[in-house]
Amino acid sequence: MNTRSFALLIFVAFFLVSFASAQDSAKKTSGKKQDVAVIKTNMGTIVFKFLPDSAPNHMKNFIKLAKKGFYNGLKFHRVIPGFMIQGGDPLSKDNDPSNDGTGGPGYTIPAEIKAKHGRGAVAAARLGDTVNPKRESSGSQFYICVGDCNWLDGQYTVFGRVIEGMDVVDKIANVPRDQRDNPRKPVIMESVTIEKRTVK
Repeated sequence: MNTRSFALLIFVAFFLVSFASAQDSAKKTSGKKQDVAVIKTNMGTIVFKFLPDSAPNHMKNFIKLAKKGFYNGLKFHRVIPGFMIQGGDPLSKDNDPSNDGTGGPGYTIPAEIKAKHGRGAVAAARLGDTVNPKRESSGSQFYICVGDCNWLDGQYTVFGRVIEGMDVVDKIANVPRDQRDNPRKPVIMESVTIEKRTVK
């Protein structure tokens, strides 16, 4: 066997080993289950995955509240077509929409502003910079982007991405609303649960 043939044989062997290793790695990654949030509303179901590398504390907080049943029965109290839908305020359980958007669990979460927005991004709502210069997040309120929302990058903590049900998000965003962007007919989160699923 000459030098050229031997070198070619080594190259082919290296390629096959590398390919097999990559395939094995891909199988392990694709087969790994992780926590996802399942939001069942009266208009359909939305599922989103978390971004633990970008916002681990926001992920832990949402999971904690969901497992306690905190979100069950709350409304998406603010909807803006082409922009986003917002929910997670415990005050939205009552029939007075005037205070929706002002409630929470009684604490805030330090900002974890790393991930960018985009269609399907799940991010934490918060008070404005004037009263909240550290940009700390609401303890429970969140919004889901219908558009790319890229002008919000660097200002709000993105902690999830919708993986199922963007058609439901679109439907919710386009329901009739009043001058305060409150849906005229309640959009209710009937249940918010945490499940283990295989996610790409």
